[in-house]
Amino acid sequence: MFRFGLAGIPLSCKGRTLKDAIEDTHRMGLHAIEIQFLRANVQERTVIDEVGLEPRELEDAIIVEVLRPDEEGNYTPVGINTKLEEDDIVLELFWSMARSYRELKILGELAKELDIRLTLHTPYYMDLVSNGNLTETSLDYIVWGGLLANEVGADIVVNHIGLYGGLSKEQAMKNVASNVRYLKKRYKELKLKPKLGFEVSGKQALFGDLDEIITLVKKVRGILPIVNFAHLHARENGRFKEPKDFAEVLDMVEPYMKGDHYVEFSGVEYENGNELRLTPIKKGDLKFETFANAIYEHDYNITVISSSPLLEHDAAYMRAILERVIQRKMGKKGS
Repeated sequence: MFRFGLAGIPLSCKGRTLKDAIEDTHRMGLHAIEIQFLRANVQERTVIDEVGLEPRELEDAIIVEVLRPDEEGNYTPVGINTKLEEDDIVLELFWSMARSYRELKILGELAKELDIRLTLHTPYYMDLVSNGNLTETSLDYIVWGGLLANEVGADIVVNHIGLYGGLSKEQAMKNVASNVRYLKKRYKELKLKPKLGFEVSGKQALFGDLDEIITLVKKVRGILPIVNFAHLHARENGRFKEPKDFAEVLDMVEPYMKGDHYVEFSGVEYENGNELRLTPIKKGDLKFETFANAIYEHDYNITVISSSPLLEHDAAYMRAILERVIQRKMGKKGS
């Protein structure tokens, strides 16, 4: 089985809401959306007239944390699985895609009805390496992304990892693994169902070559390696030339994906092992038809997300190429 989808709201979508995106994606014959949780504003405020309600019951607010005073007056986080009390302080998230957990639940039901697989991508500029101020913000975003993904029924939260900075690769791996274990613990505490996925990176200065991602998923059980073929093609200076090149990578991640591959694809420009920019799929030397032959030959169960600047156009283009490859191969078998 294969699905094609896109990273974000279709460019042709007149409305810019998640509901519009789901409906338009279905009309285009595509079956996946990677929701882009890239920009959001989180503000601290006191509880107003919501005492006695749980955050998920609020009709016009997304509360991502509740801070409650102890006997000494010190505020500590208690999560969102609680009824709000008068002295609570809440962190409210303002996001253009939805206004409440209730709305997300309804959107998730719509996606399920229309057979649209949902995943979620947290901000691209992240830092799970340095353990500085940005690391704390990055961890928060991944937890908040998990709350949103859980309610809308998204099954993976996809994340970047960040720059090595001045750290050795060994120390970077130690820091990243520790932070990912923390995230796993928080997801368990909050009873979040989505899996955490970590994406290969496209530049030498960024943590996340394929070996590092595989090592990370070995160190922290239950997380997923996310293959972005454009990033990997750039980082490895044009690796993917034959179907077997794609198959080798998918076979490496197979033990962790358990027969349900999730990859991203676009064209890419690169230089000296560094991605310069993502491009439409028809540009550059990363050819989707070569990948399509690998998908056919190995009968992968796979979701392919277009991260191309052309989004839905290239998602539909990839679907058409794979269908053409299948028809051609089946025709040869029948002759």
